[in-house]
Amino acid sequence: MTRAALIAAALAFLGLFVLMPFVAVFVEAFRDGIPTYLAQLAEPDAMAAMRLTLLVAAISVPANIVFGIVAAWCITKFEFRGKGLLITLIDLPFSVSPVVAGLIYVLLFGINGWFGPWLQANGVEIIFAVPGIVLATIFVTFPFVARELIPLMAEQGRDDEEAAISLGATGWQTFWHVTLPNIRWGLLYGVLLCNARAMGEFGAVSVVSGHIRGLTNTMPLHVEILYTEYNFVGAFAVASLLAVLALVTLVVKTLLEWRYGDQIQGIGH
Repeated sequence: MTRAALIAAALAFLGLFVLMPFVAVFVEAFRDGIPTYLAQLAEPDAMAAMRLTLLVAAISVPANIVFGIVAAWCITKFEFRGKGLLITLIDLPFSVSPVVAGLIYVLLFGINGWFGPWLQANGVEIIFAVPGIVLATIFVTFPFVARELIPLMAEQGRDDEEAAISLGATGWQTFWHVTLPNIRWGLLYGVLLCNARAMGEFGAVSVVSGHIRGLTNTMPLHVEILYTEYNFVGAFAVASLLAVLALVTLVVKTLLEWRYGDQIQGIGH
């Protein structure tokens, strides 16, 4: 009886706070019919927001893949001074508010920031431009790949790589034919989470973007603008795309955990 009550309470909680809001997004998005829904998505500012979101993800996710692999490799394969500090810095975005992260970039690269006068004198735009959005997104997403790979690579140890090197393999051959196959599912898992966060980031991007319609608004920012303008159908139409992304992420994440759970040791951080 107690177990049934606890299960029912958990399902009721999930239904009330997770499922109902998720369904409500699509109900509101299609409230005026499919033609209106499609028209809202085809609106120029909405299309610009989608393109910018994809562009930012296309830059930040590969950058985090490179950083995550290199960081995990260094931490798990070598002993060096400052290793603990590196691990702490990787976790920093988890403890810093995204809004604060955005303010940091404004302090550094804003017109009155540390490097602002030099950037302005040389015609380089970072804040209120795409580079600032990319930098802010990279900051808030860079722990995801590294944090999935570090436990996995630590668990695997160094034996396979040392055996390959002893047989005459180069460093690149060892990585490509030994290390990468061993971490591929953990890497895919981290990339999946990193991409979802990159496309859905709001706080840091909001600070550095300037909210310029058609130029620096990503999809989450565009949703906010439409909502504040009482264009609820348009806001929920764009939000539904982010909801679909979340659903796809959840489904693929669940499939990876079910099929390759024993090879993904970073889950649960």
